[in-house]
Amino acid sequence: MGVPTRRTKDDWTAIALEAIAEGGAAAVAVEPLAARVGATKGSLYWHFPTRNALLEAALARWEREHTESVIDLADQGATAEERLRLLFSAILAGDHGVDIELALLASTADPVVSAAVSRVTERRIAYLVTQFAHLGFARATARRRAVFAYSAYLGQAQLRRVAPEMLPRSAPSRRAYVDDVLRVILAPPAER
Repeated sequence: MGVPTRRTKDDWTAIALEAIAEGGAAAVAVEPLAARVGATKGSLYWHFPTRNALLEAALARWEREHTESVIDLADQGATAEERLRLLFSAILAGDHGVDIELALLASTADPVVSAAVSRVTERRIAYLVTQFAHLGFARATARRRAVFAYSAYLGQAQLRRVAPEMLPRSAPSRRAYVDDVLRVILAPPAER
């Protein structure tokens, strides 16, 4: 019989995110998570005093990995258009985190999740507004474009879950897809 593996805070937040992806925020329950990885509840409680503390830490990790790191990647672009291309290439071409994203959106009745989802949504839309403003869109138009672009991302996330065959698979078709998305969201506003 081997020595049990010691779980770190990072291990537990990863385990919690996996559980969220599979069953929403309600799946972050101490006993089932501990049993899932062959650990004791004490191992989890060593790092997190409560289930909500674990959930908050997992959500902070989700925010870092699925928002801040993606924005950091996009910020490598020299212009707003390059930043948007990098951003959409990253989020539209991959399926990393789609299950977590959709599970969290479905779990917003939990106030801890609701606060995190609201914060992330605001951050993502604010970043998009800034990029559209740098491209010369008026602030109100930039905001509408940002909301539209974010809605397209959420729709794609849902489509990736229910009908992945509808989305491009090869690298060339993904590039063409991103080009089409950018053409639509960067089109000049219609005169009113």
